[in-house]
Amino acid sequence: MTLAAGVLGIGHAADALAQTAAVTIAVDATGEGAPLERIWPFYGYDEVNYTTTAPGQDLLRALGSIDPVAPHIRTHFLLNTGDGTPSLKWGSTNVYTEDASGNPIYSWTLTDGIMDAITGAGALPLVEIGFMPQALTSAPASVAYQNSDAYNLDGGCFYPPKDYDRWAALIAEWASHAKDRYSDVENSWLWELWNEPDIGYWTGTRAEYLMLYDYTEAALHQVLPNAPLAGPAVAGAGSALLAQFLKHCATGTNAVTGAAGTRLDMVTFHAKGGTSIVDGHVEMNMGNQLRLHRTGFTTVAAVPAFKQTPIVISEADPDGCAACPVSMLPANAYRNSPAYGAYEVTMMKRTLELEARLGVKVRGLLTWAFLFNDRPYFAGYRTLATNGIHLPVLNAFKLLGSLGGDRLAVSSDGALTLDDILANSVRQQPDVDAMATRNGQNVQILVWNYHDDLVPAQAALVRVTVQLPASFGSGATVTHTRVDESHGDAYTVWVSQGSPQAPTAAQLSALRQAMQPAPLEPARQVDVTNGTVSLDFTLPRFGISLLTLSPASREDADAASPDAAGSVGATQIGGGCSCRVLRQGKHAPPTATWIFVVGSALAWVARGRRRVQRRAKSGHRI
Repeated sequence: MTLAAGVLGIGHAADALAQTAAVTIAVDATGEGAPLERIWPFYGYDEVNYTTTAPGQDLLRALGSIDPVAPHIRTHFLLNTGDGTPSLKWGSTNVYTEDASGNPIYSWTLTDGIMDAITGAGALPLVEIGFMPQALTSAPASVAYQNSDAYNLDGGCFYPPKDYDRWAALIAEWASHAKDRYSDVENSWLWELWNEPDIGYWTGTRAEYLMLYDYTEAALHQVLPNAPLAGPAVAGAGSALLAQFLKHCATGTNAVTGAAGTRLDMVTFHAKGGTSIVDGHVEMNMGNQLRLHRTGFTTVAAVPAFKQTPIVISEADPDGCAACPVSMLPANAYRNSPAYGAYEVTMMKRTLELEARLGVKVRGLLTWAFLFNDRPYFAGYRTLATNGIHLPVLNAFKLLGSLGGDRLAVSSDGALTLDDILANSVRQQPDVDAMATRNGQNVQILVWNYHDDLVPAQAALVRVTVQLPASFGSGATVTHTRVDESHGDAYTVWVSQGSPQAPTAAQLSALRQAMQPAPLEPARQVDVTNGTVSLDFTLPRFGISLLTLSPASREDADAASPDAAGSVGATQIGGGCSCRVLRQGKHAPPTATWIFVVGSALAWVARGRRRVQRRAKSGHRI
């Protein structure tokens, strides 16, 4: 495919095209930091029954292992009627049916399997309450319960209930069952009513949605008084329903109590930046993404009662159709490339800047991407993995998940201003920026190179200067982990194999080796001069680097000889290092480097397993 292939090559000419003027990034690790706001461990997907498949459970375990806090998982179709067969853009759990006399029958077998898989993987549910069970829907008999096809929203499951009291009873039964089966549901699970009731997912009126919220809130909090409940999960941040919903919850008449207002614990809306084909290449739209975030934040802040209510953008994505592959929408060709991960990292930092500017409180940004079973390799669906192979975007989240502790002040003369991105997106110079944290004795700097346009481009020369705490003394040990076309990108390896749809065992092994963030060079020691370290390296377009500095011990100093550094093309420049990117298939690193790569990967996996085991023991009752 021409467009997909066009994504390649962005970084292959990096050394030849590198900018002559270096971007300078300054980090002060000696000052006061603020606790890092982890707004990214949120993921979701349509196909709820993929959760209990073997690939789904494997991916959930991966998500549960990459961040020090449990990620929240949101899915559609948790209340739909059916036998639980996995299907594209559909799902079912059969939780509610009625007997011949019209009496409710509750069944939690399929739902338990889903929630067991989520919690057992070290994750937590963001429970999307929807859609309408067949026995409760008010849809006319002429309307089929299931959608006519995967890409139409015309099923009877999107209608209001025919009996709001029976709906409330269902919610109360569900909450009670979850409370009995799982640990600390009230304080750790998040709940949200419906999905995008401002478009085809809801055929009722706005007033009927507000009524549904009132009944849901009363039923849920009768059983779980402290459980956070969110709404309205509108498709667009500028939707009139968002403002109407906030007004209703603040001062409107509650359909259950008759009093003024309805409790609201979190506000949710969705934002999709948009992608297009421009002059034969994919163009993303960071500016529009952030404008949508700003619109939603401003709408929330305009209602005094909810200005400090946590906000979750419960779908925040570069485009609007996760289930549309590249063959259907060519502009989705960004999905297999490191550009997707660079977009996500940029969006996270800039959203935190918007939060601070507007005085709101952001709880999370949810990535609507998971997997699609039984689909071709690298077909260009919006996913985190394809047939068990992690995509570069998932590796970007692994690097984000490695950050911890307090967030530090960072300046970059290669970063665009927030106002510039809001007005013009990232269409001229790239946005070369960073986030930094101090976690115990470790200082970490995440650096990225983002642009909207997926075209061949110059790599950035980057100099990171870090003012270190006195505890570092005269030396620091540096590790440098990278995601770009040559590191942590299984897609480029797959293309180099001839794009096989039935990879051999050897090809699969190579893909699995390529699907983790990779060290750019072995761990090494650098001198600390006047409390400062400077590190120089080349960062390809859409590349992401994680630098970790820790105090050097004497053993580190003995091991980190100049010869070891030189073996991977690193040279000392002004007290730092200039690290040549190793291309896959060229300049094979020495055995010592491969030992370091394998050791790092094993350590990463072991750390993740320990996190999952701790969460499973504390958060799930068998």
